[in-house]
Amino acid sequence: MNGRTVLEVGADGVAIITIIHPPVNSLSFDVFLSLKESFDEAAQREDVKAIVVTGAKGKFSGGFDINAFGLMQKGIEHATSGDFVSIELLTETIEAGRKPSVAAIDGISLGGGLELAMACHARISTPAAQLALPELQLGVIPGGGGTQRLPRLVGLAKALEMMLTSKPIKGEEAYSSGLVDALVSPDKLLSTARQWALDIVDRRRPWVSSLHKTDKIESLGEAREILNFARTQAQKRAPNLKHPLVCIDVIEAGIVAGPRTGLLKEAEAFEALAASDTCKSLIHIFFSQRGTSKVPGVTDRGLTPRQVKKVAILGGGLMGSGIATALILSNYPVILKEVNEKFLDAGVNRVKANLQSRVKKGKMTQEKFEKTMSLLKGTLDYESFKDVDMVIEAVIENVSLKQQIFADLEKYCPPHCILASNTSTIDLNLIGQKTKSEDRIIGAHFFSPAHVMPLLEIVRTKQTSPQIVVDLLDIGRKIRKTPVVVGNCTGFAVNRMFFPYSQAAIFLVEHGADVYQIDKAIYKFGMPMGPFRLIDLVGFGVGVATAMQFIENFPERTYKSMLLPLMQEDKRAGEATRKGFYLYNDKRRANPDPELKNYIEKSRNISGVTVDPKLVNLSEKDIIEMTFFPVVNEACRVLDEGIAVKAADLDISAVMGMGFPPYRGGIIFWADSLGSKYIYSRLEEWSKLYGEFFKPCAYLAARAAKGIPLSASEEQAQSRL
Repeated sequence: MNGRTVLEVGADGVAIITIIHPPVNSLSFDVFLSLKESFDEAAQREDVKAIVVTGAKGKFSGGFDINAFGLMQKGIEHATSGDFVSIELLTETIEAGRKPSVAAIDGISLGGGLELAMACHARISTPAAQLALPELQLGVIPGGGGTQRLPRLVGLAKALEMMLTSKPIKGEEAYSSGLVDALVSPDKLLSTARQWALDIVDRRRPWVSSLHKTDKIESLGEAREILNFARTQAQKRAPNLKHPLVCIDVIEAGIVAGPRTGLLKEAEAFEALAASDTCKSLIHIFFSQRGTSKVPGVTDRGLTPRQVKKVAILGGGLMGSGIATALILSNYPVILKEVNEKFLDAGVNRVKANLQSRVKKGKMTQEKFEKTMSLLKGTLDYESFKDVDMVIEAVIENVSLKQQIFADLEKYCPPHCILASNTSTIDLNLIGQKTKSEDRIIGAHFFSPAHVMPLLEIVRTKQTSPQIVVDLLDIGRKIRKTPVVVGNCTGFAVNRMFFPYSQAAIFLVEHGADVYQIDKAIYKFGMPMGPFRLIDLVGFGVGVATAMQFIENFPERTYKSMLLPLMQEDKRAGEATRKGFYLYNDKRRANPDPELKNYIEKSRNISGVTVDPKLVNLSEKDIIEMTFFPVVNEACRVLDEGIAVKAADLDISAVMGMGFPPYRGGIIFWADSLGSKYIYSRLEEWSKLYGEFFKPCAYLAARAAKGIPLSASEEQAQSRL
């Protein structure tokens, strides 16, 4: 359905303009044009004294329709340009209109929705409404006057905080900061807004044009100090991103040269940023995230998710306790099973600590903490498993132990119960080998810490029933995770595609590159930390165990090194032992270790590796390519084997599971920006010099030969022949 607005005039002379564009009343081009028509009609009608703008079904507006970005980026001309929205509609038609307008805000008022509300002469909100300008999350700045009006309504510091963090504020905070003029309950929202609009007409309340307010704006000197501080913080927080600095510049232009100049600068900057690579990448991530829950052959069958009332978790370690935390936070009753009292107490205490940190940060009340904790019960046997709807196994990565557990679960759990494993690398067919319940065995792979990390990798085997997948997709959504459905193999999608990441880094170090230079370059590229800092954080035990799985299953393309085992022999196991590739002080701060070179030397001698002068002083670009191109190569194999349904799922998995920078659009999107030909040629060159580890796979070779993107489907690839 195309968006539109509806105008109704009451006996009191107030025209109610309602935005109708389900599900969130987004502002498409059609809605903007319809808004202009409705405001023009209200301005001309003699029976209209004042105007109230609202949104249908308790949602004011979710903001500018993101689908329209695609049209803008493709350069498709449209009747509605940025100048039309920001200057002609919001500034001249609404704000400078001859009849006062009031925004009646309920539910959400985001982005362009809030900019529309700020162009009105007053705003009435419900206490629970959410208001925000989140445009920076999409690589652009507010483009409907938000950079000019928000500082004039709430002051510079608060406006910068709202725009640069993209975080929504509730109605109460909006009222106390001056963004809205009154708070009322949803049932009184329209009647209050109507009366307010009439009060403006009768001069009982002020007629305020947000764009020309000056009482909240600091003196020029003070304003410049605040803006410069914001610039420093933005550069620290995201050194690779330019659009936060553009946003600050546009705000400053309005303060220095006046709001009209600010609006023109804003429209110009918005248009340039909408065409930038950063915006394209972030919009790709936005749509990819929403597309992960569509799985051909599963979600298109009309299956309804079954209700899961009770979940059991086996293992109260770091992963098990994190999963338990995520579930009880979403009101799922959980049974946590351990092998003895000591481990059980430790598991329950971990969950407690996870919740207490929320209380400390003010994100949870003590009362809510106690209520949430009461959903967790501990046990040492399977007695209470007879009525659970789902079990998640989260014990150590040991095949025979997991096989035994699943054989036991089959005996003690009801026949409808979902049997899930949180394994990160072990083939699920192996785990379910000793059961007759393969149709209800599924992987529920969380990422550590499970209650914080947003990704849930749902792993299906050829036997897994579509109903079980649909059930788990529903649970993933309810516990606020982004679920990605993948096929079954060693490492599944995320760990499988990223296993060459640390191996490439170790290869470079053994051949002469510097550990700390590699970490620095990868961090600068946008990863949360470099590969060696990551190995330290995860722990050498996990690193060696997963490496063994890959060596066993993909022997021809793994890089085998003795570096980690040698360091382990000397009781170095990463951050937990305060010694790994770095040394850690009491505050867990990482410092380079001068002794590291001895282990590298020893490892070289055992492997018979000689230092390659070409790899000693690698440029940042070469470090990034030699570390990430093997990851791209493996991601191509994952696509080729059908482990991932679509390239966009791998992009989301890389961003949410491994911390790949979202503003680069994910691993395949980033690779496509460089081109399949270029990546193929680099890998081919390295494979001739250094062997099979770098050898480009057939999928990559085929696409490079035809010069088509890696994300192109098989049909698209064939059509180029």
